[in-house]
Amino acid sequence: MTLWIILAAIFLGVTTLVVALGMTLRDKQEKKDLSDRLDTFTSMKPVESEVSNLLREPIEMEADKGPGLLARIGSPTGRLQRLIVQADLSIGVGTFLLICIGLSVLGSCAGMILRFPVAMIPLGAIAGFLPSLYLMMRRRKRLKKFAAQLPDALELIARALRAGHSLASGFQLVSQEMPPPIATDFQRTYEEQNFGVPLDEALRNLGVRVPNVDLGFFITAVAIQRQTGGDLAEILDKLGYVIRERFKLYGQVSALTAEGRLSGYILNGLPIIILLALLKLNPDYVLLLFRDPLGIKMLAVAGFMQVLGAIAIHKIVNIRV
Repeated sequence: MTLWIILAAIFLGVTTLVVALGMTLRDKQEKKDLSDRLDTFTSMKPVESEVSNLLREPIEMEADKGPGLLARIGSPTGRLQRLIVQADLSIGVGTFLLICIGLSVLGSCAGMILRFPVAMIPLGAIAGFLPSLYLMMRRRKRLKKFAAQLPDALELIARALRAGHSLASGFQLVSQEMPPPIATDFQRTYEEQNFGVPLDEALRNLGVRVPNVDLGFFITAVAIQRQTGGDLAEILDKLGYVIRERFKLYGQVSALTAEGRLSGYILNGLPIIILLALLKLNPDYVLLLFRDPLGIKMLAVAGFMQVLGAIAIHKIVNIRV
């Protein structure tokens, strides 16, 4: 009974500490974000990169170049900050790391409560990885939805240009007529250039928030049109057509590789399912693997081979279009 009281006290103490630190860092992050936005909108510094620099860079723009948002993302914690921005989460890097650490500690405590010390480290690692998994899934879902909305947005901007509106008005029209997430990103781009941020820099920030190849083509087309002239509406129409045709081809490839993906899911999940089933039916038989040094080595080799197999199957069925 005393052990349960000690474990409960540890659990409550760690949870309270993580929540308190998270709230403190969240307040600091909100103040910092507000200050950074004001600095971006009120800065009168000349633009460091001209249109020609944008044209010389690859479509998938690097995040460590340029002022404003790009400079902040180039910090030591920039990769994680960039993922948070792309996933559209309203938390800071410190809060996210605290959540990961807190869940890791709770997972380890769960191993103690279950009186299974061998599983403390794996449970802590899995629990600490859950926020990162959620972040990647949210980011992937958001980028996929943005890519599906992009052709309609380009056609809407093209129609606005033919009607005599400016490109900035086309951005505003997209933010008003289309649903999130594309409406949110174009609204932010419109507000940035409306508050004095040069259009080139605003488009750069858009490319950082949404690392999409087709969006990179759009940004490059705008840069070329501003430098050399031309019919931007016609370019956007053709770009939208190309994107739609590529989606059709991607659908055909996905249908042809569906059997391979299903086989990969079965082969990757079957060993884990069998292990759990044996652990339920005959725990002593399975726990010998975790108690004997040779069994631990065998599990490590099996896990490593399992990961290699998953990577190989993913490479085979993941055909980029």
